[in-house]
Amino acid sequence: MKIVFMGTPDFAVPSLRALVEKGYNIVAAITQPDKPKGRGNKVTPPPIKDYAQLQEIEVLQPTKLRKNEEFLVKLKEIAPDLLVTCAYGNILPQAVLDVPPLGCINVHGSLLPKYRGAAPIQWSIINGDKITGITTMFTEIGMDTGDILLKREVDINDDMNSQELHDILSKVGAELLLETIQLIEQDKLIRIPQAHDEATHVPKLSKETGLIDWFKDAQSIHNLVRGVFPWPVAYTYYGENRMRILRTKVMNNTDSFNVVGEIIDVNDEGLFISTGKGLICIEQLQFDGGKAMSVGQYLRGHSLDKGQILGR
Repeated sequence: MKIVFMGTPDFAVPSLRALVEKGYNIVAAITQPDKPKGRGNKVTPPPIKDYAQLQEIEVLQPTKLRKNEEFLVKLKEIAPDLLVTCAYGNILPQAVLDVPPLGCINVHGSLLPKYRGAAPIQWSIINGDKITGITTMFTEIGMDTGDILLKREVDINDDMNSQELHDILSKVGAELLLETIQLIEQDKLIRIPQAHDEATHVPKLSKETGLIDWFKDAQSIHNLVRGVFPWPVAYTYYGENRMRILRTKVMNNTDSFNVVGEIIDVNDEGLFISTGKGLICIEQLQFDGGKAMSVGQYLRGHSLDKGQILGR
């Protein structure tokens, strides 16, 4: 079986690695073009490209797929039996889906039909979910609308951030992908149509997603902090200075406050902030131009004033 793998970020690497290590014939890896990254805007290849080149797999990086005759001709020349996608970053046009006789399967970071879209891992934490998982599915035209193949659940604990959940799900995704392909080889795969009326959609994250609304309750703010780490990162303002908030803890307090976003107390444990309901403790922060550090570390060279109202 000849397989073409389509993916781009770190999340996709374990799935490609699993296929390689299992001995599958990966005839090409298709990924997004190299892009500027970091403070220096250095042009950087996607993680899938780095791994594929180490394995001496041919890498294709089309700038677009739709109405790209040159790419379509190349794909037909490669003649894969199966396409596998995992966090590729673009919807595949029908002309591409029609090339492999076995179709295209996708590894998605949620329990479909919940959380169709680009950032399911982050939104599952932001929304306070206790369970998420991986779905493998047949790809069709549409945003994550194809028939479900296999699912596996993963628990989300109360302090897990999106990076930690990402790493767990990427490994689970690789395992479930292997199981899915083995069932294809055995002709035992059962396709389950999605319940489209139960579908939910989540948008891409933006920098503004991380702005904290102190009128929300402490648990919701804690979920946001966890969900947008490591990008775009939760933030507020201490006076005119932007304060990134990297780690928080919900306190055993359900009071409502007349003033929200106020620093109620400051000590080495953290900043204790009033919210729409309950207290939250900021344990780790970072100001623009500074290093990420615990509040205790920050207080050794700086001051944070009790009574200061954040976000104003």
